[in-house]
Amino acid sequence: MREGQGLFWKLDGISIGLFLLLVFLGWMNIHSAAYQPENEKFWSMDSEYGKQLLWIGSSMFILLFILLLDGRVYERIAYPVYALSLLALAGVLIFGSTISGARSWYTFGGFSLQPSEFVKCSTALALAKLFSKESSKDGMGARSRWLAFALIALPILLILPQPDLGSALVFLAFLFVLYREGMSITVLLGPIGIGILFVLTLLLNKVWVILGMVVLALGMAYSSRRRPRFWLRPLLMAIMGLGVVLSVDYAFNEVLEDRHRNRIDILLGKAEDPKGIGYNTQQSLIAIGSGGLSGKGFLQGTQTRYDFVPEQTTDFIFCTVGEEWGFLGSSLVVLLFTALLFRLIFLAERQKSRFSRAYGYGVAAILFLHFAVNIAMTVGLAPVIGIPLPFFSYGGSSLWGFTLLLFIFLRLDAYRVLIL
Repeated sequence: MREGQGLFWKLDGISIGLFLLLVFLGWMNIHSAAYQPENEKFWSMDSEYGKQLLWIGSSMFILLFILLLDGRVYERIAYPVYALSLLALAGVLIFGSTISGARSWYTFGGFSLQPSEFVKCSTALALAKLFSKESSKDGMGARSRWLAFALIALPILLILPQPDLGSALVFLAFLFVLYREGMSITVLLGPIGIGILFVLTLLLNKVWVILGMVVLALGMAYSSRRRPRFWLRPLLMAIMGLGVVLSVDYAFNEVLEDRHRNRIDILLGKAEDPKGIGYNTQQSLIAIGSGGLSGKGFLQGTQTRYDFVPEQTTDFIFCTVGEEWGFLGSSLVVLLFTALLFRLIFLAERQKSRFSRAYGYGVAAILFLHFAVNIAMTVGLAPVIGIPLPFFSYGGSSLWGFTLLLFIFLRLDAYRVLIL
């Protein structure tokens, strides 16, 4: 039986249905946030919602092209595509255009493309290719572990100088893939621990934080005292923790930009600036809170209608959902994203090849981080770092990038029935 025979019957209809529903709901909210009845017709191709419809239409052609390709081609091209995407990232630092303070875009006429949105897909492919060469029984060798970290670190190092901290942090989602494919839980707990130490050092006196680490290390050593070299791991963790604590001031004051420092201070309650750097979050909270239980109705959001919320069609699109659809509508959107994520994990676990499974987890991890951080930042639970809500936020680069990411995996899932 040929691979192409009955291809579309093999595709996961649930994932495709959730994708289409999220894209449609996203377009509705972009329309509502950008619509100005006194200045425009209900339909205008010069508006953001008109342009987004063009991006949606073009993404349909992209996903069709992805689905028609042989399922084996993605593993073959993983490394070349990754290398080309890194060249595109490097080139944007020289030839790119500056938009919203970041040199992250290639501009062609009236359109712009952000290469960092596509590098997420190429990095997921490259990691999956690396894991596909490893034996599941033997785990990962030291060389492959370092290569995996390098594949994740290279895009981050090229994105940070743009500067685009939000897009760079998204690549940490691939640590979930490393854990699923056999690395120690430390690969996840390490970054979480560093984040906790960073926050505690900003809030408390360094002496108390260091004393807390010492007590924790002694407790770990005592609990594992019957094991050989029981003191080695707690000692290494204490040394690394001390290094983090002592470097917080330098990282906070010299590495982060003023806007990032101010947003972190506001989030931690160390500063207030409702009319300055904290204006976006403040207005977003007002918009979401004003929606109440069932919302004000489609095209009836006053906060979004009168542009009180900056970036209301991109990074802060969720505040439109909260204002016009209320708690019920916001919960529905969260449930749809959650359903898609669980479906992707289910599909990843049923794969017959390690390449497809690792790639599937990469897709789920990227979508989860975007979804969780974007919504957290609109409700004031995370600093504003400027990452879009998948399939919802306005923008061709993000929509194309997420479409590529998702439908390559759905194509691999359809191909699994031919793998013995």
